[in-house]
Amino acid sequence: MAKNIMIQGTMSNVGKSLIAAGLCRIFAQDGFRVAPFKSQNMALNSFITKDGGEMGRAQVVQAEAAGIRPDVRMNPILLKPTTDVGSQVIVNGKVCGNMNAMEYYRRKKEFIPAVLEAYESLDREFDIIVIEGAGSPAEINLKQEDIVNMGLAQLVDAPVLLVGDIDRGGVFAQLYGTVALLEECERERVKGTIVNKFRGDIKILEPGIKMLENLCNVPVAGVIPYAHIDIDDEDSLSERFIRKSARKLIDIAVIRLPRISNFTDFAPFERYDNVSLRYVENTAELYDPDMIIIPGTKSTIYDLKWLRQSGLESAVKKAADNGAVIFGICGGFQMLGKNISDPMKVESAETSEISGLGLIDMETVFEEEKVQKQTEGTFSGVSGLFSELNGMKYEGYEIHMGKSTVQESLLGKGSVYGSYIHGIFDAAGISDTILKALCGKKGVDFDDINSFDLREYKKRQYDELAHIVRKGLDMELVYRILNREV
Repeated sequence: MAKNIMIQGTMSNVGKSLIAAGLCRIFAQDGFRVAPFKSQNMALNSFITKDGGEMGRAQVVQAEAAGIRPDVRMNPILLKPTTDVGSQVIVNGKVCGNMNAMEYYRRKKEFIPAVLEAYESLDREFDIIVIEGAGSPAEINLKQEDIVNMGLAQLVDAPVLLVGDIDRGGVFAQLYGTVALLEECERERVKGTIVNKFRGDIKILEPGIKMLENLCNVPVAGVIPYAHIDIDDEDSLSERFIRKSARKLIDIAVIRLPRISNFTDFAPFERYDNVSLRYVENTAELYDPDMIIIPGTKSTIYDLKWLRQSGLESAVKKAADNGAVIFGICGGFQMLGKNISDPMKVESAETSEISGLGLIDMETVFEEEKVQKQTEGTFSGVSGLFSELNGMKYEGYEIHMGKSTVQESLLGKGSVYGSYIHGIFDAAGISDTILKALCGKKGVDFDDINSFDLREYKKRQYDELAHIVRKGLDMELVYRILNREV
């Protein structure tokens, strides 16, 4: 039987996922077999496991930090928003169906057996399970049907560390208010609080920490500094989207679609010193990039309409005519074709057929069966600027409803390319090869942008995260909580 500890937060985006990942890395460094777990996750940034199951990206990151292979048992329920009030519901890696918010709320307890089965299976295999909550445990209108915060903590008998975000301000009110709104039996599970994203001199914070401990009647388990750790983000709260990047030697523009998914596909390009990766929402922000990427989306037809209405479709086609590289991934790849049809209303209840950008001679038809698989292979038949990719190995995963007439993993026509594969840029040498081609086209020296090894880079980032979390937390207290000594 595994020991467990649960990280809950005062609200979304307080840093629960990264702290959980840091603990996974720390426990693994200390010689334990550790697994992450989140019973219910809502995110468009998902991942396909080796056996074809779909799970949230945050638990993939935590599994990588723990040094183990991602497994859908670590995230038995994944909600992928399809509209403002509805989501596709994925249970143990497979699509269960689409539900509006009220239907899912009403049926939530039906999924408890699947959650417990997944947890208990991990419980038999690992020494420690690091559990992540969602949002806040003090959502008093939702607590009755809770299966991800205190409801789950009770089901698996987990002690809780409660995280607040001081960078937003009001951290003492966040933490005390959350504890005050909990029921007595829930408050007993909170064994410590964590002040996250702190900047400045901790001595100035110390009087507030003492008052908070007296008010909450639990110790502050640590103060973790604001850290710039380059690890995959989970959802659209990502700082990537609000960060304004200056155009650099090589400039890459990613179209920020309203329902963008799997935006971590482009992370390899962010790590070069003289490459800018910018997310653009309108024609005024596009300028004249060296490459335009149209990313994946949870709703291809809806986002294609938005692309057309925003004027970005015309801008992308004009850029292609002027020789800019256009690269579509998954839903963005589908948009590059001549036509998209949805005869069975799989994706859209209103539109059964829509014309694409017409940059690739391809048609896509949506079918009821969802493609979910990991894939690997060798590039072949790539023409044009990126022909040097031929013979290189790639790996990644596919998540899509539509099937296209083009069967190759990558299609290049002139300066227009597309792929169904998420993670297509991750394998060793691929981003280097693409950037070398862009540099050659522009007449600049590739040595000026500095290459790197993605896998080694990730390892260093996880180790740096573990160092920061270990230094900020009272790890002696954390181990005492694990061992039920507190």
